Amino acid sequence: MSFNPETRRLSVGLDNGTISEFILAEDYNKMNPTRTYSAHQSRVTMVLFILEMEWMLSTGQDKLFTWHCSETGERLGNYRTTACASCLQFDVETRHVFVGDHSGQVTILKLEQDNCSLITTFKGHTAGVTALCWDPVQRLLFSGSSDHSIIIWDIGGRKGTALELQGHHDKIQSISYAHHSRQLISCSADGGIVVWNMDVERQETPEWLDSDSCQKCDQPFFWNFKQMWDCKKIGLRQHHCRKCGKAVCGKCSSKRSTIPLLGFEFEVRVCDSCYESITDEQRAPTATFHNSKHNIAHVHFDPTRIWLLTSGTDKVIKLWDMTPVVS
Repeated sequence: MSFNPETRRLSVGLDNGTISEFILAEDYNKMNPTRTYSAHQSRVTMVLFILEMEWMLSTGQDKLFTWHCSETGERLGNYRTTACASCLQFDVETRHVFVGDHSGQVTILKLEQDNCSLITTFKGHTAGVTALCWDPVQRLLFSGSSDHSIIIWDIGGRKGTALELQGHHDKIQSISYAHHSRQLISCSADGGIVVWNMDVERQETPEWLDSDSCQKCDQPFFWNFKQMWDCKKIGLRQHHCRKCGKAVCGKCSSKRSTIPLLGFEFEVRVCDSCYESITDEQRAPTATFHNSKHNIAHVHFDPTRIWLLTSGTDKVIKLWDMTPVVS
C-alpha cells in the first residue's frame, strides 16, 4: 500500500495485478474508490504514488516495473527487470527510480513522461533485495537483502562507493533513515531492530583475493596439486580475512573480532596480524541492537513523531517510541 496524507489518497496493490485507488474521508471513517489500474499480470509487490509528478509507480511478480498517470489512469511505460521486482524508491529531483529484485540486483532508471532509460545496475547482494531506502539529501541508497546484509551505495559524494553493514541474523524486512540524526533503522524477520550511527567515517569492505596458497604461511590449498606434491603436504582449506581480504588458512586466521567501521558488528574471521592491529577503539560498536520480540513482517517509520510501527506474523502490531535511541 501507499498512502499520501496530503491528498488522503490510498493505493492498494492486489494479487491479481491491479492497483485500486481510494480517497479517505477527513475523519478516516470512509473510503471512496476512485480508480483501478491494470498494472501487472500477477501479484503487485510495491506501489508508490508520486504527488509531484502525478505518477503511480509499481513493481510486480511479472518482472515488470510500470508507471501510470494518476490523473488519467493511462499507462506511461514499463521496464522488464531480470527477476521478480520486489521494492522501489524514487528521487523526485532527478526522476531516477531504483528497483530491487529477487536476483539481488538494483536497477536505476531515468523516467520521462512516456519513456525510460537504463542508467546502471548495482550488484552486491548474494540473495534477493527485500528493502530499499533513499536519502535525497546525502544521495545515499540503502538496500537490504535476504542475505542478512545492508549495502550503502554512495551515489552523490563518492560515486561507486559501496559500504556493507552486517548486524542481522535474518532477512532484512525494512530500512528507514532518520535525516535529522543521521541514523539508519533496519528491521529483520527474526524481530531484530538495529539503529546504525551513520555519522562515522565508514570504510569499504576489501575484495577477497585469489590465491593457490595461504598468503601468510604459503601452505598450499587443497586444489593446488602441484605444490602439494612438491612439498609432500596435504592441502588446506581456504578462508579470507575480513579486514585485509587476503586468502589464508585456518591456522593463520584463528582469531575473531568485530570491525564496526567495516560494517561487521558481529565477530568475523580475521588473520592473526590484522587481529593484532585492531585497537579497542576500533572495536567500539557503531550500532545499538533491540529485540521486538515478534517476527516482523512489515514496518513503517514516522520521522515526525519518531515512532516505529511493526506488524508481525504473530498477528500483533506494536508501536515503538524511538526517541530514546534515535536522538
